[in-house]
Amino acid sequence: MTTIKINAITVPEDAGDELAHRFAARAGAVDGAEGFEGFELLKPTDERDQWLVITRWRDEASFQAWMDSPAFAHGHRSASERAGGEAPKPVSTHSEVWSYEVATGSSPS
Repeated sequence: MTTIKINAITVPEDAGDELAHRFAARAGAVDGAEGFEGFELLKPTDERDQWLVITRWRDEASFQAWMDSPAFAHGHRSASERAGGEAPKPVSTHSEVWSYEVATGSSPS
């Protein structure tokens, strides 16, 4: 059963573009992970300050294996850090991971 992980990231209004830029800079970093099914970064279109990172995994074990992998650590380091420099200032003020599975749904016919 597909496992869905949602990372709800609280981002000040003036930092959203930087968050999107950082995600774009590492686009595809998780694509080769065993059991990975998809990724989306959702930008709020109302007054909310939470951006949502949605990933889909074949199962919980696949997600946990990726979290424990060197690829996870590498993918969450900035280009500056990977080159031996310092980490950039965080753009978020809070983050929490939510876990879901599909209970029901539909698709266009």
